[in-house]
Amino acid sequence: MAASKEGAPYARGATGPERFDCSGLTLYAFRQAGKDLPRTAEQQYAHTRPVPSVQRAAGDLVFFPKGSTVGHVGIYAGNDKLWHAPRPGASVRLERIWTGNVRYGRAT
Repeated sequence: MAASKEGAPYARGATGPERFDCSGLTLYAFRQAGKDLPRTAEQQYAHTRPVPSVQRAAGDLVFFPKGSTVGHVGIYAGNDKLWHAPRPGASVRLERIWTGNVRYGRAT
């Protein structure tokens, strides 16, 4: 579902269907798949079951820590890539995961 939103612009606090922030995109995609997620990246992290990187699968959430919180989230697409709404001025896109400092979570 996130792939169908490729090119949609980033907008802080937006949950779709035309504009998204990072957790708004994950929230929207999971709703379309019939799954519930909380609103923010931090809340979504707390709502998922941790998954070791060797067991990650397409559809798992990818969390990017920022200090003691979670600062960004996307949806794992396989092959070390994720769908995400990166930042203001950018749009939803498929991108290679650029750091090893990530956590994976599976929605329950």
